[in-house]
Amino acid sequence: MRRWYFTSESVTLGHPDKMCDFISDSILDMALSNDEDSKMAVETSIKNNKIWIFGEAKTKAKLNYTEIVNTALKKIGYDEEFIISVDVDEQSPEINNAVTHSDGEIGAGDQGIMFGYACNETDEYMPMPIYYANKLAKRLSDIQHKYDFLGVDGKTQVTIEYHNDKPIRVDTIVISTQHSKNVDVKDFSDLLLHEVIESVIDKNLIDKNTKILFNPSGSFVLGGPYGDSGTTGRKIICDTYGGYARIGGGCFSSKDPSKVDRSAAYYCRYVAKNVVAHGFASKCEIQVSYAIGLSDPLSIMVETFNTEKVSLDIINNYIKENFSFNVSNIIKELDLKKPIYAETAGYGHFGNDRFQWEKIV
Repeated sequence: MRRWYFTSESVTLGHPDKMCDFISDSILDMALSNDEDSKMAVETSIKNNKIWIFGEAKTKAKLNYTEIVNTALKKIGYDEEFIISVDVDEQSPEINNAVTHSDGEIGAGDQGIMFGYACNETDEYMPMPIYYANKLAKRLSDIQHKYDFLGVDGKTQVTIEYHNDKPIRVDTIVISTQHSKNVDVKDFSDLLLHEVIESVIDKNLIDKNTKILFNPSGSFVLGGPYGDSGTTGRKIICDTYGGYARIGGGCFSSKDPSKVDRSAAYYCRYVAKNVVAHGFASKCEIQVSYAIGLSDPLSIMVETFNTEKVSLDIINNYIKENFSFNVSNIIKELDLKKPIYAETAGYGHFGNDRFQWEKIV
C-alpha cells in the first residue's frame, strides 16, 4: 500500500495579496459593467496605508479608481484611510489590434500555456487538500467579520493522507487568524474548532491522530498590509488546485477574458470537469497553448493519468465534438463579459457552482 501526504493552503480576503486581487477584479467588474468589451490589465500593490494601481486599459467606462478601491477595502473589512496612486495607460494599440479582429473574432491577448484539472476526490471535482483549505478560509473570514476581536487577515492549511491515490483522512489542519492585542489564541481556539473546523470538515475524516494547530506563531496582531506587502497575482496556487495539478504561466485577477491566461484556464477546467463528471476518467488534466492574436489554440493535450474508464480515443472525440477552445467561443460559452470577477478573487476560482465554467453539460 502506497501512503503519502499532500498539503494545500488558502488565505482570507484580508491577506494583502488577496486584497490586491479583489481590488483589481473590482476595477475589472466596474469596467465591464459599463463596457463589456473593455480590455483590462490593471494591477494593485499595497503596503501599509499606500496602494498603487497600475497597468493598461482600453475601455469606454469612466472609472473612478479611488472610489472603486475604497469600496473594495470596506467590503474586505478595512475602514482606514489609504493613500491611492494611479498610473494606468491605454492598452498598447499593437496588442489591441491583435486581439480585436475586423470580422468580430477575438484573438488571444497573449501567447502562453494554460491548464485545467478535475478529479473525483470531492463532490466539486477538486483535490481534497485545496477544497478544504478554501472552505476553511471562507468560513474563517465569515467569523472574522462576526467577532470584533478577530482581524480580517488569515491563512488555512490542510494536509490529507492518501492510500493508493485515495484520500482517507485529514492529517493536519493549520489555522492562523489576526486578532486584537488584548486577546490570546487560547481564548478563541475553541471558537475556531467549533465554528470553523467542525462546520467545514467531514467528521469522518478527522481522528484522534489528526493534528490541529491554531496560530502556531503565537501572537498575530499586526496583519494585512501593515504586516506584509501585497501584489495582484501572487496567490495563483491558492486560486487553482493547491499545487496538486499543474498551472499555466499567468495569474487570473485583473485580466479581462481576452486574456487567455484567465479565460482558457477556466475553459480547461470546464472540459476536464466534464470528462470526470461523465465517468470517462477519475482524473483529467487539459493543457492548451496560444499565440497572441490567433483565435484557435496551437495545441491541446489531454492527460488522464491512467485513470481512464474508456479509451483515450473516445475521450478525445468527446472533447472534440462538444467543446471549442476558440477564444471567441470560450468567452461566449462561459459568458465571460459579465462583471463576475470580484467574486472569483477569494477562496479559489474553481469548485464553485456559481460560475459557468463549473457547469456539467
